[in-house]
Amino acid sequence: MAEHIDARALAEVVEATADLIRCDTTNRGGGEGRERPAAEYVAARLADAGIEPRLLEKAPGRTNVVARVPGTDPSAGALLVHGHLDVVPADPAEWSVHPFSGELRDGCVWGRGAIDMKNMDAMVLTLVRAWARAGVRPRRDVVLAFTADEEDSAEYGAAFLAERHAALFEGCTEGLSESGAFTVHTDDGQRLYPVASAERGTAWLRLTARGTAGHGSKVNRANAVTRLSAAVTRVGAHAWPLRLTPTVRAALVRLAALRGVETGDLDAPGFDADALLERLGTAAELVRPVLRNSANPTMLVAGYKVNVIPGSATAFVDGRVLPGGEEEFARTLDELTGPEVTWEYQHREIPLEAPVDSPTYATLCEAVEHFDPGAHAVPYCMAGGTDAKQFSRLGVAGYGFSPLRLPPGFDYGALFHGVDERVPVDALHFGLRVLDRALRAL
Repeated sequence: MAEHIDARALAEVVEATADLIRCDTTNRGGGEGRERPAAEYVAARLADAGIEPRLLEKAPGRTNVVARVPGTDPSAGALLVHGHLDVVPADPAEWSVHPFSGELRDGCVWGRGAIDMKNMDAMVLTLVRAWARAGVRPRRDVVLAFTADEEDSAEYGAAFLAERHAALFEGCTEGLSESGAFTVHTDDGQRLYPVASAERGTAWLRLTARGTAGHGSKVNRANAVTRLSAAVTRVGAHAWPLRLTPTVRAALVRLAALRGVETGDLDAPGFDADALLERLGTAAELVRPVLRNSANPTMLVAGYKVNVIPGSATAFVDGRVLPGGEEEFARTLDELTGPEVTWEYQHREIPLEAPVDSPTYATLCEAVEHFDPGAHAVPYCMAGGTDAKQFSRLGVAGYGFSPLRLPPGFDYGALFHGVDERVPVDALHFGLRVLDRALRAL
């Protein structure tokens, strides 16, 4: 397969990453955000390449861009490639550079969104422009979606598009987006590329305890704060049972084979997954967070004065649910909260699972390994979630694939929502080439 990534495209992907970072698209949640500057940048670059963009908003400034690149085989299902334009807040006082500077320093592009995920936006944008210059067409229609509001509820972004503009995604059967195909350097010297085929569901909870309000100096056996605290402690201390989903099972088998260790019988009663993880070394961190459901208390709200016992108290819990684990999660929360505390979903999104034995997954793995000989693509389940949840409602099977070749010691995971977020220029060049090969082969 001939490569169409030239020196102009390699320079352009760096420029586009920096330009998008300079568009301050901070999403503070609760509807407070503005993606329009980045959306207008994307739309102008698409239009310049002869690709017609649609700018769509649920609310002023919360802008999404959708476009379609026609393929050569009208009978083939379309491929969705999507990335979000919003970013989480960044405090300039904590950073080595201004978080919206897009500064090029030490071989990296710095700024909020460099990893999450304006790098991928820039790679996709640069790729379709390179195709247009070279007269290249993919086999399948490629639908591009640059979305708002992924960093909150997706209400103004992918959810809005899936609900109100489903026709723009007609024919899409599979989708590619963030959080997969990045280099993991293991303690035994291997290079792994986790290609995501699953993600846990989101279950953000509100717990409420009610009791009898009263004076803080008097005994109160119906103290809402006490009731809530006990429930929160039970939730936080709960040991969730092992749940091996197809993706996680495939990951354990693959990682064990690469490490040269036996998995044992994964279905045996009392199978000790944690003992297996110990034998997998640092590669175990790819699966450790997704062996079980989880529920972490994060916020407490109660009272207004130290000598007043309030009549109610509230806590918030960040729950994450594996594919197939929804019933177990709800049943367990009922047991842990008990009769004196109620719980409800503040925000809920489904878990996802796409096949790891599909031709699409094999193509993604081949493209990564082609450009990094000796490396190994491995199955991966994301601990969190992406806009793929929204597009799954349109029948789109989602894969996490935003390829980056990273040097040893580069803490990719810590830079998501972290300080001094940055992406190596070499990683952008690698990702652009990998995407070119994968998207033209799919």
